[in-house]
Formats: sequence, structure tokens, C-alpha cells
Amino acid sequence: MNNCVDAFRPLINRKKLTIFFEADNSEILGFFDPDKLDKILYNLLSNAAKYNRENGQINVTLKHDSVHETVLISVNDTGEGISKNELPNIFKRFYEGDYRKFNVLSTGIGLSLAKDLVELHKGSINVESEVGEGTTFTVQLPISDAVFSDDQIDRVNPVVNISIFDNSVGDNVEPQYSEEEQALITEGKSKLLLVEDNVELRSIMVKLLQQDYCISTADNGVEGITVLEKGGIDLIVSDVMMPEMDGLEFTNYVKTKFEFCHIPIILLTAKQTDEDRISGYESGADGYIFKPLNLALLHAKIDNLLKKKQRTGVDFRKQLVFEAKELDYTSIDEVFLQNAIDCVNRHLDDCEFDHPQFIEEMGISRSTMAEKLRLLTGLTPSTFVRNIRLKAARQILDEKKKVRISDLAFEVGFNDPKYFSTCFKNKFGFSPSEYISKYGDQPK
Repeated sequence: MNNCVDAFRPLINRKKLTIFFEADNSEILGFFDPDKLDKILYNLLSNAAKYNRENGQINVTLKHDSVHETVLISVNDTGEGISKNELPNIFKRFYEGDYRKFNVLSTGIGLSLAKDLVELHKGSINVESEVGEGTTFTVQLPISDAVFSDDQIDRVNPVVNISIFDNSVGDNVEPQYSEEEQALITEGKSKLLLVEDNVELRSIMVKLLQQDYCISTADNGVEGITVLEKGGIDLIVSDVMMPEMDGLEFTNYVKTKFEFCHIPIILLTAKQTDEDRISGYESGADGYIFKPLNLALLHAKIDNLLKKKQRTGVDFRKQLVFEAKELDYTSIDEVFLQNAIDCVNRHLDDCEFDHPQFIEEMGISRSTMAEKLRLLTGLTPSTFVRNIRLKAARQILDEKKKVRISDLAFEVGFNDPKYFSTCFKNKFGFSPSEYISKYGDQPK
């Protein structure tokens, strides 16, 4: 736990605060969820730093009750304090009392989340405060296996040392992972870019979305473009009001740039007029969510847009003849896909026409081509070429009815009739000869 406190020292120092940590036992053994404990402490320390006064102090204590098998964690600050009439509402999500309204920019999520996590851990959280004297949050957590059900306990390695639960170091209060660990964590996950200048809200969104998505972040539109240029982003969530380049400018840039226009964008804003909403959609946004932010709604919107992209790719692969208007592509992407299809068709009977030639003739980089086709069609450049060839083969069968399989293979750019038949069956569910037997007679 001392590591978690140390991880906050750079932030504390920047705000001209001092922080002290005291524990009545150097080692406490018990059952607990390190992820929940990490998030609880993060939100309480963040709250104490945010609402403290300059040259103020934060005191963190950890006590162990061995009789009742609980730990007591308290976080005290020397800020302005909270009035008695505000205290009953302090854990309500998005509550905007004087405590938040007249102090700092806040999302109103942190304390509510901390309370939810404490209760999930079978614990309790309380707050005491005096105006002008400061505030103390106290968390009591059970660490006995008796309070948890069998399916909530890892019996393989049941005892954990609280003093080592956090891996954070330096300026970063997020856990750090090796490249190998990060690859395992993000494998198969869609990649999101969160562009938000409110550090607290951005951090909370990361914590609540990173279980399902791989997250990159940026403070504003200019930084967002830098992240996009590295590639791999599947969806963007962006605030509207930001310095340097706001969300509308950023969205307009993305949607008019060939390399990025296929990426869905959700805009977040505190402005709720129809005119603001219209401005957002005119800039090219695919979704619009008002603040205070409903994180469940944001998660649902992200999931919906990603599934829509996946369905579009499936629909493209099913189409025998490309019909862009049925697939809801942007005009830039529609032109790109039609040019790509035309390029393959120009070389349809050329068995030597391959992936590198395709990219060269399209006149774009290998990485951009791969990224575009992946998100628009779900195909790699090589499988895209093969997909167009196989669709052409089926159209030829529909028109001619009678054709030799070897002739058909060469006609659509396959130099191995057996491999062609295998690919055809994998795509359409029946071999060319089976198709001919069903719809026409194969010539002798």
C-alpha cells in the first residue's frame, strides 16, 4: 500500500501538498481483491488532492483489527471541508453540491465508484468533515475468507500481502506491464482512442473500459492525430471542448482524411442544444453523448458502433456485386473500395498479380491499405484480392453455366485448379463442380 501512496507523490508535489502514510503493521495477511483496492485508494487519494488547499496535507493510515479480521483505511485531507447538509449526498453519482461546484472541475463519479467497489468487497465507507477543518474518508474491509463465497476465493494462492498490491511507480498511477503482458491483455480487443482533457474523467473512462478494450489516450485533438498516425485505432471517443484543437475540428479532420475517415467517432459534450448536436453530426460524428456522462450508455454506444462495423464487413464479403449504398460507407471509402475492386478486375486473369502489385497500383502505403481493408471489409489485402476473384468466378458460372473448372480457375487468376476449387468451396459452401451439377451440365 505504501507503493500506491508513493505513486501519488509527483501529483501531490505539483499541487504543493505533502502526504504521509502510517501503518500499525508492516505486513497484513488476508483475502482481498487487489484490483478493487487499487481503484478505491486511487479515487480517495485523487479526491483528497483535488479538494485540498495549497500547502495542505494528506494523511493515509492503515490499521489491522486481528480480532474481527478487518483492515481500516483512512484518507484525511486539510481542505475546506464539507458542510453537514452536503454529507448525505457526497457518494451520489454526478451530484453537484457546493463541495464540487465551487472548488474544481469534477465528474462526480470518483466517490460513487469508490463506494460501489467497497460494498462489492463486503466493506463499508464513511465520511467525516468539518467546514474549514478538512475531510476524512474511512474504509473498512473484511479480509477473512468467511465473508466470501467459495467461487469468490482463489484457493490456489489465497494469502496476499497488502503491502505489495500495487505496481505503480513514478508519475504514473496506472499499473505497468511488460510488452509480452500487454500483448496478452490486448489480444483480440478493439482499440479505442479517448481524447479528453479532463484528467479525472479520462482516467475513470480508462479504468472502466480497459477490461473490454485496448485504450490509447490524448489530451486534445492535436495529440489525438499523433496517436492515430501510429495506426490500429478502431473507434474514437472525444470531448468537444478542448484546447489547441477541439472535438469538432478533430472530428472534421478525421472524417476528411483518407487514412482515418472509416473510424467511428463518439463526441462527448456538456452542451445540450439542438444546434450543438447538429454541429457535431455535421462534423461527421457517428454518435453524440451528453455530460454528465453515463458510462453504461457510452459502453453500449461503443459496442453498437463496433458491431455495426463488423456487420458491414460481413455484408461486403457476402455481396456478389459491390453496392456501396447498401453498406453505409463514407464517400471517400466508397471511392477507395470501388477503385480497389476495379484494380483487381483489371488483372483478373493475371496469375502473377499479387499483394505487392495490388498495393503499388493503388498508390498507398502497405500499412494504410491493410488498415483500410481490415476495418471496411474484415479482409487482408491478399484475401481481398482472392475474394474478388472468387466472386468473379461465381458470376462466370451463373452466366456461362458450362465451363471447365481448369479454364475457370485460370480465367480468374488461379494457376492451380485444385486450390481454386478448395477456395471456392470454403467461400460459397460448395465446389465449382457441385455448383455446375446443380445449375448446369459440366462439359466433357
